[in-house]
Amino acid sequence: MKTIVILFSTFALFYAAIFGNHQDEGEITFFLVGDSTMADKPYSGSNPEKGWGQVFPLYFKEGIRFENHAVNGRSTKSFRDEGRWDVVMERIKPGDYVIVEFGHNDQKINSADRYAFADSTYRDNLIRYVNEIREKGGNAVLATPISRRSFDENGVLTDTHGRYSEVVREVSDQMEVALFDLHAKTIEVIKQFGVEKSKELFLHYRPGDYSQFPEGREDNTHLSPTGAFKVSDLAVEELKRELPELVKFLKD
Repeated sequence: MKTIVILFSTFALFYAAIFGNHQDEGEITFFLVGDSTMADKPYSGSNPEKGWGQVFPLYFKEGIRFENHAVNGRSTKSFRDEGRWDVVMERIKPGDYVIVEFGHNDQKINSADRYAFADSTYRDNLIRYVNEIREKGGNAVLATPISRRSFDENGVLTDTHGRYSEVVREVSDQMEVALFDLHAKTIEVIKQFGVEKSKELFLHYRPGDYSQFPEGREDNTHLSPTGAFKVSDLAVEELKRELPELVKFLKD
């Protein structure tokens, strides 16, 4: 228990330093909670990787603020166990929004600190997140995990998330929660781009393209700047459908 308290205090101080201790009482805050596909990445000429949550705020004008709490490698389980969810709960106020997007790491069965079985622990974790957001007077939004670029030898895009995306949809329907179906949307985009052009959405670079990847990189999970903006485009489409009350905050 002492370790958990110390860990929570450390995160609380860390996030206070990043986001500040005070919020405008009349301003809506949109919290982003998720994994590396959503997380902020260092702004550097040698690091092309971007999370979609990093560029999503660029689509909005004044009146709504964003806090991106997403972190690389986290699942519905580890994000809470590390005290990161406690930080969000400390900062949320009635009327705020919280979007929750996990799944990539929950399915890692060999990682005991992250693994959450889709039809039990993962589902229960999502339900608990939604309930706790609502207890604070906030508005919960669930997002299915974005698709990987996972073409088979015949050029057919395969689904690597299985039940994880389906469970998010089921919880959304069961609890009447706004849903950003980014899994379905990104599948459409990756198929539209095709086997070769879809590499532009992810981290596909030759040796020497970026000093961050001296030997090159072939990563079909994490997003390039092009991919991050494309996923943000999709998130805006979903927001217009699911959260019409926030459309007024979008830039023209």
